[in-house]
Amino acid sequence: MASLTNDPLPTNAPPSFHLLAKPSGSTCNIDCTYCFFLSKDALYPNEKHRMSDATLETYIRQLLESHRAPSVTVAWQGGEPTLMKVEFFRRSIDLVEKYRRPGQKVEHTFQTNGILLDDEWCAFFKQHNFLVGLSVDGPRELHDTYRLDRSKQGTFDKVMHGWRQLRKHDVDFNILCTVNAANEKHGREVYRFFRDEMNAKWVQFIPIVERADADTIDIANLGWSEQPGRKRLLYTQSGNLVTKRSVGGEQYGRFLVDVFEEWVRHDVGEVYVQMFDVTLEAYFGRHVLCIHAPTCGLGPALEYNGDVYSCDHFVEPRYKLGNIHENHLVQLVASAEQRKFGNDKRDSLTAQCQGCEVRQLCNGGCPKDRFALSRDGEAGQNYLCAGLELFFKHTRPAMQTMARLLQQNRPPSDVMALTAAEDAKGGPYAPCPCLSGKKFRFCHGDHAPQSPFSRLDLSSDRAEQGLCQ
Repeated sequence: MASLTNDPLPTNAPPSFHLLAKPSGSTCNIDCTYCFFLSKDALYPNEKHRMSDATLETYIRQLLESHRAPSVTVAWQGGEPTLMKVEFFRRSIDLVEKYRRPGQKVEHTFQTNGILLDDEWCAFFKQHNFLVGLSVDGPRELHDTYRLDRSKQGTFDKVMHGWRQLRKHDVDFNILCTVNAANEKHGREVYRFFRDEMNAKWVQFIPIVERADADTIDIANLGWSEQPGRKRLLYTQSGNLVTKRSVGGEQYGRFLVDVFEEWVRHDVGEVYVQMFDVTLEAYFGRHVLCIHAPTCGLGPALEYNGDVYSCDHFVEPRYKLGNIHENHLVQLVASAEQRKFGNDKRDSLTAQCQGCEVRQLCNGGCPKDRFALSRDGEAGQNYLCAGLELFFKHTRPAMQTMARLLQQNRPPSDVMALTAAEDAKGGPYAPCPCLSGKKFRFCHGDHAPQSPFSRLDLSSDRAEQGLCQ
């Protein structure tokens, strides 16, 4: 069993990294049409995808040994990690206490579809201060387009039950929302649903980009779950076509702009949208999200059997680094293969990216999405480039204002009053800044249209949580 008992950390080892562990592999209790992770069970055929106690202990020990930074995050993902039952994660807590060094702070995160959340789960999360990422794609009609159970029925009601359990136990949660072909034109409605109806304070938007080639696109368009009578694909980051569920490249940026124009007027300092936070950090030269950092490689993935891959999005044979039962985790993260993987993000930028005026904010985006052609016909341009460029340029004035406010020791939320003053100068019938082509008053102004989507029954939410007086 790999250990650092007698061996020092590699000299090039990073002080910290953020590993996503998959204790149930790709196994899930629902069947989201766009979830290509479902296909990853083909990597381990005829195996029960469950992490053993031996692998759990090896993982926790090595993770804590690997970090020189004072804080370590134990992050659980899937598939669906609640399939492992609560007792598995109780053991993980005990192992953290067994192996953490004096003064070493350990934080716990957990990504779930919410279907199995109940009092036991949520009491456990609260007791150990977990941050829970809950997957929701917006109001019922949008969520249920692709997030289906194995009977091809929508999962919205079951997810909302899990959300109510999180609120009942006062568990910190953030929303993980994919941006896809169904919700890509409804940024404001999706955001308002999270803010006003789900009381979300942290939101992360994740673009759905499913790649395929001419030989696989028809099969890919049917989804990634195993079905009788048709070929099963192992999803890999290859091909220059995208499925019909994928978000449009420019439309992804328009979605973000739509959300931003709502947020910058009402919610700065109250609701935290990951993309907005990391963009503001980039104005100070800090890159806290791998997607828009100059290099990457500090976000490996761990499968249930101890196999380590370069990234959660690259769980495929050519990116397997090794196994923690054979090599220590930090040696895999510090390996030449992993460093090359991370540096290639910077070294493979197209000429268009290298000369782009928002390069320092974008840095070419995630390598998984670099399969388009640049304006000069060079391969390796990000499929989302038009949307990312639109977002970074559009938000630049407000971001620069917030950066100046911080430099003056003022809260960035002061940008809301400055934005309101600019709105007043333009008047209610000026074109809306969100680029929709509508008048401001009837878009992001005080006569914005009501959402066309169904609302939560908040009275039943209060009753279920015991909040009624």
